[in-house]
Amino acid sequence: MVEKSHDRCLAAQRWERLRALLRQRRVVRVDDLCKELGASPATIRRDLARLERLGEVQRVHGGAVRIESQIEEPLFDDKASVNRAVKQQIARAALGYIEKGETIYLDGGSTVLELARQLREWFNITVITNSLRAALELASQGPRLILVGGELRRLSQAIVGPLSQHVLSQLNVDKAFMGTFGMTKDGLSTTDPDEAFTKQLVMTRARRVILLADSSKLGQIAIAHSGSFEQVDVLISDDALDKDFVRELVKKGVEVKLVKSNQR
Repeated sequence: MVEKSHDRCLAAQRWERLRALLRQRRVVRVDDLCKELGASPATIRRDLARLERLGEVQRVHGGAVRIESQIEEPLFDDKASVNRAVKQQIARAALGYIEKGETIYLDGGSTVLELARQLREWFNITVITNSLRAALELASQGPRLILVGGELRRLSQAIVGPLSQHVLSQLNVDKAFMGTFGMTKDGLSTTDPDEAFTKQLVMTRARRVILLADSSKLGQIAIAHSGSFEQVDVLISDDALDKDFVRELVKKGVEVKLVKSNQR
């Protein structure tokens, strides 16, 4: 009885240390946890499986990602100022996927906005967008511009919801450049169901879907599912993105392009 009580005490201590490590790092690896917690790989995997059942992590190959499930979406200008240098690099990389004469879609979001800012001298493409900020960037000069009508979501400065369906369902897009609030191995999510509706509709109208998302989006999950990685052709992110997550996407057929970040 004393031995069993001691084992339970050690398990409780390991459990609390594991949770503490997850609060500090968003991504943990089984090998590292074995060394830090003095436990076997099988024990660590059982602990991570339990945390996954509780909705606290999502397991990936070789480890787990902490799920931040109750996140309030910040104001657009606050989002735009976070990781801006990395977002600009991601946007520059996205330019390499655009060809003359194409029709492209620009989603709402701060990273896609950086792409819009780099399209002011592109006069030989057509841009469709639901983003008020992107439209303002291209209003005075740049490519042919088509705005999607519908209801304005002020928090994201984007036109969203079923009212946008009439326009979007009649348009064919060569490439859709999408943003996301969060991403996990199960796909993409956002904080608003109407915004999720519009994102999913756009992805059905595009020949190729290119997701622009820096590494901070990994592990964040919001209420509304907005797409799966089976719908994504290319992910452009930064090199701080978890390598096991990258390998999983490549196995699914997603092309992953990583720009340099200052987090390495």
